Amino acid sequence: MNAMLQYRVFALCILLTAVIPGDAGADFLADLARPQSGRSMRATSTGKLPNSDEPDPNSNRDNSNVAPGQTKVLLDVKGPGVITHIWMTFLGPEPHPWAKNGSADHQQMLLRMYWDGAERPAVEAPVGDFFANCFGKRSQVISLPVIVEDADSYNCFWYMPFRKSAKIEIVNQAQKPISLLYYNIDWIKKESLPEDTPYFYAQYRQEYPVQKGKDYVVLDTKGKGHYVGTVLAVRTRSPAWFGEGDEKIYVDGEEKPSIWGTGTEDYFLSAWGLKTTGTPYFGVPYFDQWGIVGGHTSAYRWHIHDPIVFNTALKVTFEHYGWISPDENPDYKSHSWNERQDDYASVAFWYQTGEPTFEARAPHATERRLPNLDMIFPAKQFVGESFHGQGQAVAQELDIYPDGQLLYTPATQQGAWVEIPFEVKLKEPRRLLLNTTTSYDYGKYQAYLDGVKIGPVMDFYSEQVTNREYHLLDFWPEPGKYTLRLECVGKNPLSGGYYLGIESVRLRERRPRVKDYAHDLEKNWREMPVLYE
Repeated sequence: MNAMLQYRVFALCILLTAVIPGDAGADFLADLARPQSGRSMRATSTGKLPNSDEPDPNSNRDNSNVAPGQTKVLLDVKGPGVITHIWMTFLGPEPHPWAKNGSADHQQMLLRMYWDGAERPAVEAPVGDFFANCFGKRSQVISLPVIVEDADSYNCFWYMPFRKSAKIEIVNQAQKPISLLYYNIDWIKKESLPEDTPYFYAQYRQEYPVQKGKDYVVLDTKGKGHYVGTVLAVRTRSPAWFGEGDEKIYVDGEEKPSIWGTGTEDYFLSAWGLKTTGTPYFGVPYFDQWGIVGGHTSAYRWHIHDPIVFNTALKVTFEHYGWISPDENPDYKSHSWNERQDDYASVAFWYQTGEPTFEARAPHATERRLPNLDMIFPAKQFVGESFHGQGQAVAQELDIYPDGQLLYTPATQQGAWVEIPFEVKLKEPRRLLLNTTTSYDYGKYQAYLDGVKIGPVMDFYSEQVTNREYHLLDFWPEPGKYTLRLECVGKNPLSGGYYLGIESVRLRERRPRVKDYAHDLEKNWREMPVLYE
């Protein structure tokens, strides 16, 4: 049995034995042999006969395209009933033969669910974030209530009861269409539901950046219910580790939280930081790079066996503390307990009787998109012979770069170099970095800025073609013209060549407090180049 098959068998065993508290496996399988009430139903995107609700047996057109600004209703049924499963898929944002100009990404699609004719949606979140896929990135998720297989089939198994009616819709808030939307929504029509049956809720919220002096609020509601999950997305705005902040959960209106954690990674059931992982109850679907300015982390935590029960109110918050660099500290020191100003977004998942009092609403997709931090200098325009040594340089199109990259292909290490000029208009604190490609035939390069050696040797080898940022320098550049030079210094023993792929040179914005404290304003970066980590 190969390793991947072993993993899948192991994961299936966990799923089958961990669904219900108590003697989970036995109860779960035993329930399958017990009588079930109600009648199974389905809402689907299956193609219909003209002017009819009947499926068309002679057509394979089972999908929809949703134009910008339009709303697609996936389900609109009368109750009582319980939604047991949602599956959907659609094209990604990249150009496709069936969508030559690309499509909406899942952060731009707003998912809404309404129970019993309520005006306000009980579920309101971007499609991606609801399925633990944040930042508009497509990532695989293998967990109990949410599964995104191969990063493109979106499944959820949250149990969603309703009494009078249920309506599910997707709003396209992008400038491009949602292309080839397929869906199946399975539900059971019931004769009745117990009077104390709670409703399912999920609400998106964001702060870009988090508010100074205030813990980040994931949920704040009054009523009776139980909290069952968190999706959290963080884009770092400072170097080093962001996640020292604790979860602080206030139950039934208490002034001091009776549930107080030990760190962000601990709440997500990891330790000593976070890294890409996936389990039935917790995971990190997306984690790009450790400790950089502009790093992305998305994590989920499902309270399946350990719901947080409340009788009158619940408030779920996170501190935003962590390590920061000396130039962000008023005393020019680096230590682990500093309030950080990173960008946070979240989805809270909970059950509650009646209507919640949480006032948060999802902003429009244009506001959900993370603010740009970069002055970008595309590299593909510098392919002329004066900008490189021996070998060829061309502008290359790649799926990971819609606008292309500079591909440099020297035959050997000797005489292999690339230069990219850029201009600075204003003296302010910036981080110099490269947005690059790594691949199986790429070399090792050393960076120089106007002849000054900066950063360590960069090894651009990897087994697969991937995107990676290399951060080089924190400085206050004087206005003027600069030249970044990359010199080949060899290659990884596993690499098949000395190639180099650069999408852009970037000057990334530092937090305003770096400018306010101005510790490094008068320092000469040429004499002592610094990169804070």
